[in-house]
Amino acid sequence: MEILSPAGSPEALRAAICAGADAVYLGFGQFNARRGARNFTQDEFASAVSYCHLRGAKVYLTLNTLCSDRELPDAVECALQASKLGADAVLVQDMGLVRALRLCAPDLPLHASTQMSLHSLDGVKQAADLGITRAVLARELSRRDIAYICEHSPIEIEVFVHGALCMCYSGQCFMSSVIGGRSGNRGMCAQPCRLPYGFGDLADGHPLSLKDMSLAGHLSELQELGVASAKIEGRMKRPEYVYIVTKVYADALREGREPTADELRQLEQAFSRQGFTDGYYVGQKGPEMFGVREEGRHPRELFSQAKAAYDKGEGRLIPVKFYAMIRPNEPIQVGVEDTGGRVATAAGKVPEPARRRATTQEEVEAQLAKTGGTPFEAAGMRTLVEPGLAVPLSALNSLRRQVLDDLTQQRTALPLRRHSEYKAGVRYEDYRGEPDIYVSLRRAKQLTFELTKAQPDLITLPAEEIAAHPEDAAAAIRRNVPVAAILPRICFDRELDALREQLEACREAGVTDVYAGNLGLVPLCKELGFRLRGDYGLQVFNSQGAKEYKRLGFQSLTASFELKLAQIRDLGKAVDTEIIAYGRLPLMITENCAIKNQSGKCTCGNVSQLIDRKGVRFPVERAYGCRNEILNANKIFLADKAADWKHAGLRAIRLLFTTENGVECTQVLEAYRGRGAYKPNNYTRGLYYRDVE
Repeated sequence: MEILSPAGSPEALRAAICAGADAVYLGFGQFNARRGARNFTQDEFASAVSYCHLRGAKVYLTLNTLCSDRELPDAVECALQASKLGADAVLVQDMGLVRALRLCAPDLPLHASTQMSLHSLDGVKQAADLGITRAVLARELSRRDIAYICEHSPIEIEVFVHGALCMCYSGQCFMSSVIGGRSGNRGMCAQPCRLPYGFGDLADGHPLSLKDMSLAGHLSELQELGVASAKIEGRMKRPEYVYIVTKVYADALREGREPTADELRQLEQAFSRQGFTDGYYVGQKGPEMFGVREEGRHPRELFSQAKAAYDKGEGRLIPVKFYAMIRPNEPIQVGVEDTGGRVATAAGKVPEPARRRATTQEEVEAQLAKTGGTPFEAAGMRTLVEPGLAVPLSALNSLRRQVLDDLTQQRTALPLRRHSEYKAGVRYEDYRGEPDIYVSLRRAKQLTFELTKAQPDLITLPAEEIAAHPEDAAAAIRRNVPVAAILPRICFDRELDALREQLEACREAGVTDVYAGNLGLVPLCKELGFRLRGDYGLQVFNSQGAKEYKRLGFQSLTASFELKLAQIRDLGKAVDTEIIAYGRLPLMITENCAIKNQSGKCTCGNVSQLIDRKGVRFPVERAYGCRNEILNANKIFLADKAADWKHAGLRAIRLLFTTENGVECTQVLEAYRGRGAYKPNNYTRGLYYRDVE
């Protein structure tokens, strides 16, 4: 199992390798999920790859953010440069970037970032079908979930083992962007989850601030499960932190043990939020998983020791085996071989007969073993030194340097890969008609006779709601209002059978279309014969992404609500495209139930609201599988902006109803048709008119 460490700077990279990391991940350019990290220049990146490859470590480039159409050429160029400089793989989130890199750099391995929200076997298989060679799983999975995926996965699996935990599933958090204009999906998360919130009238707690994860006691089990890479989070952390954490994990793994009590104390000293949690991994969710960073002094002595250790130079040395043959009337032969089977040889002068004292085998081996100042160490010797010959020590030194230099060149040689220029390709024409108006409901009781009488062009309901109230959906369909099922964004493998039954009930009620917001549910939808529509969870951010989803069988897509309307207008629409034009945007979907953590019991049926320091209240709703969905305080309202969305080339707009009653749903629909005077008390234009970092 690989130990994969963060490298937010060249110094952190050196610290990671000296501590025993097998691989590092780092940012190069602006397209990565930690744009606030130091990151690397092109020259620094080239040096980093050479430094790591010489020492047997791999380098992964992080390009795991969403890219607009204007940004995509630069992102592809960044990946091409990294590939030419020898990067071992690129981590990606954006489906358009996946498509572009598959075409422009077909030999460059791609890893699916945790930002792709992969949490099921079918999701991993879909990633494999895209040409991805490794999937980084969501942090919320248990050991049972990980074991099942590893056992059946066609590609490598990477798992986070240490570092910060987001409250929301990675890749599905919109809280930072919607509230503050800084998108976590664009590498600029402002971490609003770490702020105080409450469930009464005071923001008197931290119900969204999870402790850091630590699976330091489960390394052997993870290896047995078949995990290919154990990932340490922390590209924003100090090099000393990187050294300490990497060394604890690397030493324990190499020695076939779990960390000692002293090593665990070092981890906590380096950084923690009132301790660590392994709650998701062991399947024990709850309030004990939460904590905050307690302000205090850095562990000066521990950090000083760490800095002195990686400043000193090399950590784990590369074992090599030397060969030498010294015979009369033949040039001196010296060779070296590394554990990868690479061999370098060199020949010197013919040895002279000894006049005073002959060179011994022990002297030859001692001279060859002097590898100080290099990352190599002599781990074996095979020498033949015939008696009566004199060999100058300087000659042996020269030959040793020569073969090690040759071996260095071999180990740092750049891979041969195909590269081609990025081309946007064909552009699809926009839809030119009047956009349809779709109504998206959360509960069956919102599906009133008055709403169906108003004849929206489509009604959507969660699949579990349709399955629980099939007669309501069937009645709407009889009134010539089509109904589509909304699938959960998060659905573990163990929940798939129940969802299958619900979808079969939907089909029996007359439903033919489904909205999927995660790649993992695509195979099930196709198997059951549904027409695929793409929900906002797919993060459609550019024209190439739309083309790729079309290739996967999607008949329509929902554009990301982190795009401006102007960007959506310019989006190449390979299939029918819609936007969310009304409602409370989903800010987070969480595996931990904040409501139950607060009250100690399940109260999903009640209305719960999270309050922040400014007194703003955010509704908290139940999501599929007893998860939480935290909604924005204010509703998007664009009924009075019809001229803008009608000229954006959209096939439809969707009205997202969550906390509204049936009467309000009908009133809003009428407002978007230009009738009535409905307007929410507090509303927002969302991100459709402002730039998002």
